[in-house]
Amino acid sequence: MNAPARPEEWTFAHIGLPRITVNPAVMTGQPCIRGLRMPVVTLMKLIAAGWTTDQVLREYPFLEPEDLHQALSFAAWHTDEHYLPLTPAP
Repeated sequence: MNAPARPEEWTFAHIGLPRITVNPAVMTGQPCIRGLRMPVVTLMKLIAAGWTTDQVLREYPFLEPEDLHQALSFAAWHTDEHYLPLTPAP
């Protein structure tokens, strides 16, 4: 993927996901697919609701199979964080 057309946009190419972009001016900075107004979270919700890859690609013809693959990879990467409960200070 070439450098983003807009300087305020950046990608997750450093982790092998160049199709995942973030731009504060697009979808309030949510991670999106290729700078489009298609947030990764929307794709994850469709898949969680039972949509198949074919259904998603048919309903959203501007998407490509690699977009879905990278969205799933991003979701997996993003959830590989450790969350620790906060406890009140003594």
